[in-house]
Amino acid sequence: MRVAAIDCGTNSIRLLIADIDGNNFREVIRTMEIVRLGQGVDETGQFHSDAITRTLAAVDKFALEIAKRGVQKIRFCATSATRDATNRHLFVDGVGERLGIEPEVISGEEEASLSFTGAIQDLLPSDGPFLVVDIGGGSTEFVFGTTHVESAKSVNIGCVRMTERHFTSDPIQANDMEKARSDIQAAIAIAAAVVPITQAKTLIAVAGTATTVAAAALDLSEYDRYAIHLARITAAQVYKASEMFLTQNRQQRLSLGYMHPGRVDVIPAGSLVLSEIMKATGASEFVASESDILDGIARSISG
Repeated sequence: MRVAAIDCGTNSIRLLIADIDGNNFREVIRTMEIVRLGQGVDETGQFHSDAITRTLAAVDKFALEIAKRGVQKIRFCATSATRDATNRHLFVDGVGERLGIEPEVISGEEEASLSFTGAIQDLLPSDGPFLVVDIGGGSTEFVFGTTHVESAKSVNIGCVRMTERHFTSDPIQANDMEKARSDIQAAIAIAAAVVPITQAKTLIAVAGTATTVAAAALDLSEYDRYAIHLARITAAQVYKASEMFLTQNRQQRLSLGYMHPGRVDVIPAGSLVLSEIMKATGASEFVASESDILDGIARSISG
């Protein structure tokens, strides 16, 4: 069966078209647009009209790919920003007009489960139990389990949310870093009350923050998802990359060959979240996974 999975988060919207037959999974196309749908949502509780326009323009592009490639089933999942926005109907209706389906506004727990399914697909059960950490734009999911989810918690410390809340100067001021750090530590403690974050054999981190930190640690001249996927990044490398992103100015980050232009503003906050997670879990390394919620959504369609 040829399926299309769409993951619409706070910072990016992504499309995966894949052929799935039982356990056989063949990627046809994977693409992403940075649309910053969650622009201002933390402060106003509503979608900005510009953000909706940007996101629906990306959906138009995805609709053309889906039509061209003969997709049989589509699942469109929207996450943190859409959960929080009181005017989400403007976005939901726009998607319906373009794709003929209504996007599902999934809970943090459903998001966590789909991320877990995607993240562990290229690892062995003997590598478990796993802690999968999905640092998104609006929220971060903590998911624990070996072959299935045993516990999960979503907390509101995504890279866009933390940037808008704390990082307003360029370069970032030290006192703003400390305020963000306190905010992040408090949220991790909330997650740790539900999820045994120190008991995993393998820590897996997914999504753009984690893969960009991995690209920095690997000193890549350009972004290479095949080099990043399943790379093991030490805690020391995470701390070094995070310190670099937090102390550079915007132009310096933009000049990095592996940096997506749409991630330049939010990678300092995202890397700080990852850095604090490394400290809180006591993990000596994390496995960077390019398989994530998008893969989980695709598998859920064919299941």
